[in-house]
Formats: sequence, structure tokens, C-alpha cells
Amino acid sequence: MTPLHFSFSSAFALGLMGLAFHRTHLLSALLCLEGMMLSLFIALALWTLQFESTSFSTAPMLLLAFSACEASTGLALLVATARTHGNDRLQNLNLLQC
Repeated sequence: MTPLHFSFSSAFALGLMGLAFHRTHLLSALLCLEGMMLSLFIALALWTLQFESTSFSTAPMLLLAFSACEASTGLALLVATARTHGNDRLQNLNLLQC
């Protein structure tokens, strides 16, 4: 494994561990998801540049578009949660009370 591949896989793993272990605020969960998507985007873009294939050149842009949609949905949920519950702590969210 090259150092470049190691850095991107470790960035993805750190984002996943942050998402799994630090679940106190919705904003921190969204930031961990964005870090994971950013590491996936850079790794996929470098992979397509490494193989010099034109058939996979749209894949990083498609991933970036889905990442932007995920970020906007997450921020909309964050705003809605902050308005209804007063804060973004995940302990206050209960699906049974909705």
C-alpha cells in the first residue's frame, strides 16, 4: 500500500470512527460524514487520473454532486432539529415521540 492510499484510507477510517464514537451533536456527525465523502472524492479522482481512463472520469463529479445533496439535507435537518428541540444534541432526538 502506497503512502497516498494509506493516507486516504486512514482519513476515511478516522471519519468513520468519529461518526461511530462521537455522537453527541448532529453537527459533529455531519462533519464526520463530510470528511468521509471528501476522502472518497479525492481517492476516486486520483484513481481515475492514475489509470487515465475517460470512462470513469465522471464518477468523482457524480460523487461530489451526491455529497452536496447529502450536505444540504443534513443542514436542513440540523436547522429543523434546532428549531423544534432547541439544540442539536442527539440524545434529545427520539423517533417514538414524533
